[in-house]
Amino acid sequence: MPGDLERGRQKLEWARIHMPVLDGIRRRFESEHPFAGLTISAVLHVEAKTCVLALALKAGSAEVRLAAGNPLSTDDDAVAAVREAGVETHAVKGESLAEYRAGLQAMLDADPDVIIDDGADLVALAHTSRADRGRIRGSTEETTTGVTRLRALERSGQLRFPAIDVNDAEMKHLFDNRYGTGQSTLDGLFSATNLLIAGKVCVVAGYGWSGKGVAARLRGLGGDVVVTEIDPVRALEARLDGFRVVPMLDAAAEADLIVTVTGSTGVVRAEHLRVLKDGCLLANSGHFDVEVSRQDLEGLAVSHRPVRPHVEEYRFADGRRAYLLGEGRLINLAAGQGHPVEIMDLSFALQALSAEHLAKHGRSMEARVHAVPAELDRAVARAALAPMGVAIDEPTEEQRRYASAWEGGT
Repeated sequence: MPGDLERGRQKLEWARIHMPVLDGIRRRFESEHPFAGLTISAVLHVEAKTCVLALALKAGSAEVRLAAGNPLSTDDDAVAAVREAGVETHAVKGESLAEYRAGLQAMLDADPDVIIDDGADLVALAHTSRADRGRIRGSTEETTTGVTRLRALERSGQLRFPAIDVNDAEMKHLFDNRYGTGQSTLDGLFSATNLLIAGKVCVVAGYGWSGKGVAARLRGLGGDVVVTEIDPVRALEARLDGFRVVPMLDAAAEADLIVTVTGSTGVVRAEHLRVLKDGCLLANSGHFDVEVSRQDLEGLAVSHRPVRPHVEEYRFADGRRAYLLGEGRLINLAAGQGHPVEIMDLSFALQALSAEHLAKHGRSMEARVHAVPAELDRAVARAALAPMGVAIDEPTEEQRRYASAWEGGT
């Protein structure tokens, strides 16, 4: 149903006030108009913070189009407000798969110059059934899952335009993935269940930056945290950080809560569900709803019913119960409010600057996956320090010469 326009305005204003880095970029865009004559199509989680990004791009004279990257993460109030501000938006909370796909098609119908993607669904479409889109200067990617898909296109020689990997920028993965996912995952868990973490065996599948954030916050709340991994380096890191590391088959038998944060598929599947501890909560904080196999849950369960908003009970023949949270979609957005505003200020500042970089240089960039230019990363970091009242030292001339000598191999 349509969102409340006044509530939407309030949400956007609250987000904008607490996003000082992006707001500074918006003010510069207003005077420089870096996107004049260009169209930007963005597929993201459409809520207040995302709308602030869209309006910053619009302030730079971009024609902005916005579509939902997830059926459950849209804030209808924010949609009402951003539409009023002149951004064509294709998103509604709980939209059908057909509506989601129509939103993607509309983003390419606009014939964009720059794509901002979250999971690479739009880029994938631009390389398959909509490969007729010929003016794309490049794309930016927000997620680990999307970068994985981009690199697969790059390895196969099929990537048609440059793609900037925002996900792996220092100001993104160190803060968005660790602090953002860490806090917002728990926000979603609490909202969905109203249950205690302390004393529970909490299994975190995946010890990348997001997994590290989730594991640290679960431990901080008194959880007995266990990590599962397929990467030996990350497994060793988790162990040296003080976590038990075991295979998922062993973890599932003792888990009170499993949170998947891998970006992969079938992380919790039939073999794990057969030994799952009674009453285990199953939550996913990876991009797509494929980490906990809903197909296996439905195949093994003898009954299935909703028991709370965002909580579905699956009962097995032996009486055990499993509780799937948020339909197996991103729990921090399906049941929570997403990442904290200040965290998305950093990520979306990078997105805005990366889009500007593509607008200026995309035509001359090689069709491959590019890192965010280091100077943009550092610019966002410096801009974030000022509102916090943090000052740092500058290197002396002697220190600069010393560093230059080492870089030159002398």
